[in-house]
Amino acid sequence: MLYEAESGDIQIAISGDSIITRNMSAFREPGFLGLVELLHGADVSATNAEMLFHYYEDPPTARPGGTYMRADPKVIQELQWLGVKMVACANNHAYDFGENGILTNIHYLDEYDMPHAGTGRNLSEARMPTYLDTPKGRVALLSVTSSGPQVMRAGEQWRDGAGRPGANLIRYMTQYTVDRPAFDALRRLSEGLGFESFKAHRRANPWQGNFAEDTDTQFFLPNLNNEWQYPEPNGTLFALGETFGTHHIANAEDVEGNLERIRDARRQADWVIVSMHTHEDGKTPDDPSDLVVSFAHAAIEAGADVFSGHGPHVDRGIEIYKGKPIFYSLAHLTLQNDTVLQMPWDNMRRVGLGWEATPADFFDARAGKEHLDEWAGFAAEPFRWHNAVATITFKAKQLQEVRLYPIDLGFKRPRSQRGRPILAEDEVNDEILKLFQRLSEPFGTKLDVEDGVGVIRVG
Repeated sequence: MLYEAESGDIQIAISGDSIITRNMSAFREPGFLGLVELLHGADVSATNAEMLFHYYEDPPTARPGGTYMRADPKVIQELQWLGVKMVACANNHAYDFGENGILTNIHYLDEYDMPHAGTGRNLSEARMPTYLDTPKGRVALLSVTSSGPQVMRAGEQWRDGAGRPGANLIRYMTQYTVDRPAFDALRRLSEGLGFESFKAHRRANPWQGNFAEDTDTQFFLPNLNNEWQYPEPNGTLFALGETFGTHHIANAEDVEGNLERIRDARRQADWVIVSMHTHEDGKTPDDPSDLVVSFAHAAIEAGADVFSGHGPHVDRGIEIYKGKPIFYSLAHLTLQNDTVLQMPWDNMRRVGLGWEATPADFFDARAGKEHLDEWAGFAAEPFRWHNAVATITFKAKQLQEVRLYPIDLGFKRPRSQRGRPILAEDEVNDEILKLFQRLSEPFGTKLDVEDGVGVIRVG
């Protein structure tokens, strides 16, 4: 064996959303330092950087992903100290400070030598893999999101133009299945409110956003906010069925464009990680959307070794598909969205605050805090703060095992403390592993518990 990478052995650590605003290296609890050692012990560690790193150089956009996420660029070093070696950037907060904010974030990630994927100066760059050389081989990371404002999607460069900065967004259309009475009532509503003439106009001018032809079993209602989704139908699709249901239909062009990049990375790297940010639910909030399941399977078939999901702020199941692990959501690595330094005026207004309001006022109002009750909103929901970090071990290019390490992010601690991960103990540890056992069972995945760690053995 000439090169170490020829062995086909590697350990990959992945985690969910890193919503990080503060330093990590100041702390020294054994459970925290144990997690740091775990991340550093992997050959590569990847997370979703759900923060924009900048000094507020750029104005906030009118269409944020929620909180205007921002951290001091020096916090990138704290992620590195924690053990993170690569970051995904395609998520619903990528556009919080507009196109310039995307470019500024890229600038600081490059300045601090953090490999990143998912955003770029144009669509090609946003879809492009980032690579990291390790002793165990070259690792590719690709980052995609299905969640976020449509306007944040990066634009394609062409013969006469440079493209548009943005994120790697997979667009989709939601199809609602309804029964006969509801279907007929919706069609009657569309006719009575004049939507049919609007649709006819759009069909005659498809450059404004088109509609497929209605049939006896499906029809479109226009988006009432008139937001264009070109080239997707500019509306909501209703289908006739026996019961009610929801189905997400991904844009075929976006899916194929990403699969093409995964196939490219497969030929350029020894290991390929695909990271996907999604807020969409399946039948219940515990279930991934059919869009995500379909794309995860396609990504593995295209050459991904690991599929890392995140975004819904909840844990979801684990599937072993064609000998490769799919994590539908590991929720968070850090959750410090209540200590963002500044909050733009747009968000203050959204929660009914005035000019004199401070960031703490906003965080209280957003949480629905009443009568000085600290435990409202996210802070009142323990499952948001009980998550996991996963390690994936391959031997001779074959998946051997997945290990799941529960982490406690400080449920019901003050916002000045909570959000930093520590290896979970006792009841919290047991609770997290039982949750992942339950969520993974529908995918045929058996998660054993050994010495407080979840273990999935393969092969």
